[in-house]
Amino acid sequence: MESRQSREIKQSKGHVYNYYNFNNIHMSDTRYVTLKSHYNEDQSIIEVGVDEAGRGSLAGPVTVAACIMPVNFSHPLVKDSKLLSEKQKEEAYKIVMANAIAWYCVHVDAKLIEEQNILKATLHGMMLALSGVEETTDFDFILVDGDQFHGYNGKNYVTIVGGDNKYTSIAAASIIAKIKHDIWMRECEEGKIYGWASNKGYGTKQHLDAIKEHGPSEHHRTSFISHIVTKTAELF
Repeated sequence: MESRQSREIKQSKGHVYNYYNFNNIHMSDTRYVTLKSHYNEDQSIIEVGVDEAGRGSLAGPVTVAACIMPVNFSHPLVKDSKLLSEKQKEEAYKIVMANAIAWYCVHVDAKLIEEQNILKATLHGMMLALSGVEETTDFDFILVDGDQFHGYNGKNYVTIVGGDNKYTSIAAASIIAKIKHDIWMRECEEGKIYGWASNKGYGTKQHLDAIKEHGPSEHHRTSFISHIVTKTAELF
C-alpha cells in the first residue's frame, strides 16, 4: 500500500467514466474562514458534499463529484468554482487534493444525457459519485448543491441552493467537478474544431458557428442544440 494511501483509478462502465482518489487528512491553514465547514452541529457526523459541472453545456459530459473535507477546514480559494479565475481554480484544486479525506468524480456522457434527460443523468452521476466515496470512506450525511436529489442508501441529506458558496465540502466537490470536466473538454479530440478548450462546450458564438459549419459531433447533446439554434434542420 502506498504510504499516503493515495491512488487514482480510471475505468469505464457503459457511458460513465470514473475517477477516484483518497488521501490522508492534511490540515490546511484555518485562519481564513470563508465558508461553513460543517452543516450539523455534531461534528462527529461525517458529511460529504456533492456538486456538478457542465450541466448546461451543449456538448460533453455532465461531471459530478462527491468530496469529504476535514472538519474545520477552510481556505479562501475553496469556494464556488464559478467565482474563481482559471489560475485560481487550478490552485484551489491542488488545495482540495492535498486536504480531501476522500473524493470521487464521474463523467456521464452525452449519449446517456440524451437517453435519460439532463436531470436524470445528473442524479445518476450523484449516485455513482457517492458510491465511489463509500467504497473507501463511510459517511453519515450528504450535502447537495441545488434543489434536486432523491436520496442515497437511506442516508440523511439536505439540498442547498448556492451550496457551493456556503459549505466547504460542496465547494470542494464543485472545484473537482469543474477541473475534471474542463480537462475532458480540452482533451477530447473531436472538440478541437468546436473550440471546446476555451468554450468548454457552452453555447458561444464560436461554438454555434462551428456546429453550423461541421454539424454536431457524437458528443453533442442534440436536444440542447435544438433549443438554441432555430434552424435545426440545417444541422441534422
